[in-house]
Amino acid sequence: MSSDMTATRARTGGWGLLVLLCLAQFMLIVDITVVQVALPTIGTDLALGRESLTWVVTTYTLCFGGLMVLGGRLADAWGARRTLMAGLGLFTAASLVCGLAGSGAMLIAGRALQGVGAALLSPAALAAITVAFTGERRGRALGVWAAVGGTGAALGVLLGGVLTAGPGWTWVFFVNAPIGLVVLAAVPPMVAATPGRRERLDVPGALLVTLATALLIYGLVAAGDAGWGSPGTVLPLAGSALLYAAFVKVERSVRSPLMRAATLARRPVISGTFVMLVATGLMLGLFFLSSLYLQNVLGLGALETGLLFLPVAVAITIGAQAGGHLVGRIGGRPVAVASFVLTAAGAALMTRVSPGASAYATLLPGFVLAALGIGPAFVTATTTTMANVPPGENGVASGVINTFHELGGSIGVAVVSTVAASSLVPGAAAGVGGFVSGFTLCAAVAGAAAVVALWLVPRGRPAAAFVGHGHGHSHGHSLGHGHSHSHGRGRGH
Repeated sequence: MSSDMTATRARTGGWGLLVLLCLAQFMLIVDITVVQVALPTIGTDLALGRESLTWVVTTYTLCFGGLMVLGGRLADAWGARRTLMAGLGLFTAASLVCGLAGSGAMLIAGRALQGVGAALLSPAALAAITVAFTGERRGRALGVWAAVGGTGAALGVLLGGVLTAGPGWTWVFFVNAPIGLVVLAAVPPMVAATPGRRERLDVPGALLVTLATALLIYGLVAAGDAGWGSPGTVLPLAGSALLYAAFVKVERSVRSPLMRAATLARRPVISGTFVMLVATGLMLGLFFLSSLYLQNVLGLGALETGLLFLPVAVAITIGAQAGGHLVGRIGGRPVAVASFVLTAAGAALMTRVSPGASAYATLLPGFVLAALGIGPAFVTATTTTMANVPPGENGVASGVINTFHELGGSIGVAVVSTVAASSLVPGAAAGVGGFVSGFTLCAAVAGAAAVVALWLVPRGRPAAAFVGHGHGHSHGHSLGHGHSHSHGRGRGH
């Protein structure tokens, strides 16, 4: 009887653990979108200009993406539980720093620390799930984990609106503290302490890729005010190119690189990173522009903005589900091309915005159409890549795709912020010209991406094993570096 009881406890403890870890992951994903709706209010309260507001969004995804593969390696080296606790503690403390921030600098520093915490927490949580579940139960658990991505992003926008309109924008961050403390208290008895492995950590590689992307974003954001030819734009962009080159060199020479050059050079990986980079860049870029347009130009409140974003987030999730089925039936290439064509059409419709017209007639129909296109692109990026790399490279390939998922969002927001700069001047009745330029650029980029996808995305249908959650990670060997399936399934920030 005692053995039966132990088995039962293991089963229920497993699902309890899944709920806890999904709650933690939910918090990380919500924090990508929750800020979008709060941006105009944060800008007014802390007197932040366009550049600072851009960094409030991009700093989090930059640190999350740039350090995520390193976080996965640390989970292998220290053990999942220790890495999980460290990440969760840091994320919770950083959320308090953000909520208490009295200046833009303090808020952006808090966002950077949140990103570092997320980069430790997310891969460690996924590793803990694959250890706790086996066989069919693991498949089900990973399905739940994947769904959290879509709903977290969708609810993030609504939650941002509710909290900003209610207790105030600081609660967008404060709300993480009680959740973080509950999970911190509950995890130790539930997650078995696993011994770490002696892993060589490629810290220089992780720092180089993060710094290179940070300089790239800095240069892109600066161009909005200083112009493309100014030293403030050219020097950071040149520095970024040099650091990326240094990163490639380091990856070739260190013993256990973050991203193996041979894996990065594979066509399926190039295709997956391209699709993921463009899809998240477009999505977060459109969210950023729309939130500022709805609140600064049309004068909508935070709550109405959050509600208006809800059908968009739902459309991303529906698109991702449909994409998952279609990739298995007709292959990744037609799905990728169709998704970018839809996104281009949607963004083109969004260019009809005007201060005199209702957002429900001008902005929303195009936004929902674009979102329907972005959802399947996420699934295609992950599925076609993971189905076409050799088994031993799953973890690395998955880590690369997810890194570009976060970095793509950072770059997208920086680019649209610069293109729309003339309309993002706080307090000025700057008109909608900048917003129209931003939406036009998104339409053009999506159209170009459709053409590239027609040539770049691998033909044929991926093996059945890969379709469900967008990657075939049912064998835990590569997990620490893998990071979340959530991105496979419409993580709609």
